Amino acid sequence: MKVISVNVGRPRDVEWRGKMVRTSIFKDPVVSPVRVRKLNLDGDEQADLSVHGGSDKAVYAYPSEHYGYWREQLPGVELPWGAFGENLTTEGLSEHDLHIGDRLSIGSAEFVVTQPRIPCFKLGIRFGRPDMVKLFQRSGRNGFYLAVLREGVLSTGDAIRVLPDEQSRVTVAEIVRLYVADEPQQEPLRRASELAALPESWREYFRKRLWDPDS
Repeated sequence: MKVISVNVGRPRDVEWRGKMVRTSIFKDPVVSPVRVRKLNLDGDEQADLSVHGGSDKAVYAYPSEHYGYWREQLPGVELPWGAFGENLTTEGLSEHDLHIGDRLSIGSAEFVVTQPRIPCFKLGIRFGRPDMVKLFQRSGRNGFYLAVLREGVLSTGDAIRVLPDEQSRVTVAEIVRLYVADEPQQEPLRRASELAALPESWREYFRKRLWDPDS
């Protein structure tokens, strides 16, 4: 497991459907080592902190293995590393194997997996097609956000060491499934609502879907 590419970008104004929109969806690979700080990587910045960024979504990672799928789905579209707005393009990690609460050691920095990505309309801006958000969500290839446990420095090519959270055992993919589909069983929702590493807004969402046995 390793980092294939480190990608950063600052906000820019782009025209979308007749309006100017400020976005940081456009990321470019960097070759030199990058310092990891509590809220982002050096050289990276979120455009709208009300829905992006913050300590729970400081760094976004996306598996490089998904690029093959997207090249088939988007023929003729150029897909350089960072095309999906990710800070880290990874190799060897999967939403189906990685758990909420798992820690990742990369370079001298350490992270914790907090949540999957649920894309907003700005992904459509990046690809010039408003249906991209639906295509992305339907694909199940969401990637995952990381909180920074220890600041440090990382580089392209760095190994990724996974330190499993033995008490969680709820995968990123399972959180996506619980979010987008009806769940007749209560236990998966209860387990998700009790995940310490999952942001409170997600836990509250799952708590609201639990039945009240006294009602």
